[in-house]
Amino acid sequence: MTNEFDNPFSQLNRNLREVPPEMRQKVMNDIAIAKLILDMAVLVTSNYSSIISGMFKTNKRK
Repeated sequence: MTNEFDNPFSQLNRNLREVPPEMRQKVMNDIAIAKLILDMAVLVTSNYSSIISGMFKTNKRK
């Protein structure tokens, strides 16, 4: 027999509480910083494959 406390999905129907504005702002700032770091990492590493393939190419002289 399972009751309401055994099923974690039964808790999804409960009312949610409002998040304090300062905590919401902190989470949004953390997400913005993580996105900035991710974008910078993509910008820095996006050309590595073309640089490495360019190093191994040989130019055929005619």
